[in-house]
Amino acid sequence: MKYNMIVLVKQVPDTQNIKGDAMTPEGTVNRAKLPAIFNPEDLNALEEALKLKDKFGGKVTVITMGPPRAADILRESLFKGADDVVLLSDKIFAGADTLATSYALSLAVKKVGDFDIILCGRQAIDGDTAQVGPQTAEKLGVNQVTFVDRVIDLKDKKITVERSIEGGFEEVTSTLPVLLTVTEEANDPRPASAKRVCAYKRAMTPLETQTYDDDYVNGADKNTGFKIKLWGHEDIGAAPEQCGLSGSPTMVKEIESVVLEARDFKNIDKSKVGIESLIKELMTEHIIG
Repeated sequence: MKYNMIVLVKQVPDTQNIKGDAMTPEGTVNRAKLPAIFNPEDLNALEEALKLKDKFGGKVTVITMGPPRAADILRESLFKGADDVVLLSDKIFAGADTLATSYALSLAVKKVGDFDIILCGRQAIDGDTAQVGPQTAEKLGVNQVTFVDRVIDLKDKKITVERSIEGGFEEVTSTLPVLLTVTEEANDPRPASAKRVCAYKRAMTPLETQTYDDDYVNGADKNTGFKIKLWGHEDIGAAPEQCGLSGSPTMVKEIESVVLEARDFKNIDKSKVGIESLIKELMTEHIIG
């Protein structure tokens, strides 16, 4: 039996390269000032979908919401094996919190149509809320299983997975359709396929094609006939007041820049006496017992 899967992904700021201008005065992330990457656990979600496609057949559609440059991770998804990709990009979506984001994503999923499994990363490294997946499932009215480490079985209209819980794991079975949030322990994401890179390297959104000459764009159409879908709020039937900042009840009260500086340090003699002295000091300070 074949399964239709939708993967929700996000382009996020590289948190290894945060600088002083990383936030706007309004308290939102200044994404234009930061290098962008594919959210790590969303790569695990994509890989899990591709593994299911390899085993059972079906279709993998990838959706992301973001500025035009977020098309980069959609091309990366095509390189890895996705069949179709959609970019939600509209000024009205800007500044969205998890509630407004899940609202737009749920409408995009409905527009895509028939699906069996939705997969997304457990959480994004820019917000660390782990809310978008569950909120999307709630808006769609489908089952959800979070913190999935492994798909154990998929048969007919039921899926059994292993999920992480505090202190261990539990096995959960759900009927389809279902939304899964996937952890980094679930798999090792595959590299891009050289053949697919050649086929889809020119896949672009209508916004991007405006910056290239006709020969380049037409060459892409002749090679693959593929274009990245670009949807705005009207395309998915979203109410403007429920999108972006207007639809986001979350407010940033204060932004504080914290700089950690080294203070006192002590060199420990690499001898038995030095180590015993360190242990005694740590016990005296009740750092170890």
